[in-house]
Amino acid sequence: MTGAVRTLILTGGIGHPFADAAPALGDVLAEAGVRSTITDDIEGGLAELERGGFDLVTVYALRWRMLGSEKYAPHRDRWAFSLSPSGRQRLARFVEGGGGLLGLHTALICFDDWPDWKELLGGAWVWGRSSHPPRGPVTLRPTGLPHAITAGLPPFTVTDEAYGDFDLAADVEPLATVEAEDGVRWPALWARSVGRGRAVADTLGHDRATLEHPVHRQILTRAALWAGGRL
Repeated sequence: MTGAVRTLILTGGIGHPFADAAPALGDVLAEAGVRSTITDDIEGGLAELERGGFDLVTVYALRWRMLGSEKYAPHRDRWAFSLSPSGRQRLARFVEGGGGLLGLHTALICFDDWPDWKELLGGAWVWGRSSHPPRGPVTLRPTGLPHAITAGLPPFTVTDEAYGDFDLAADVEPLATVEAEDGVRWPALWARSVGRGRAVADTLGHDRATLEHPVHRQILTRAALWAGGRL
């Protein structure tokens, strides 16, 4: 494949400054020549995939059904979400057919009533089990597994949330880990083939400052290029 990577960034949700951070992500990716289209209309964005022109879908959102706790009640009308059967088919067909998928931070929590999301992204949040400590210093440490995304990069520390105790697809081999709430080191970065496509998950990325950390921005740009078939 040649030419610039073009990514569709799907964003929006509660508890995170997506309105500020998603454009910042677009700026970081632009450093590597990645062109971004940003939308919080998940279904509308995925419908655009069928028109062609995108190499990569980036999920940087917190969109799930918001069941249970009443703390979500004020937000349900705007942000509660269940991906439609057609949306699921479009996204799976895009990735399995040769497109790229980059899931950042809360992407693990998205689409909570779609069992195949775990197999597409490589991991998924489990309500009632998965957790993270309060937001604070988090150190991401490469595992030493050889890969273009992490080659030559050192550990680094940012203020973020360290996700742990989520479900992983059987073939996930972590490129980097973080220490989660139970003191166990959990996968925080992985890259894998999905059909004829490629998927990368990075569980960091709470806000602009995390995205713009000098080492993390190298991971993000490399991840987009790798998933987009240019690295």
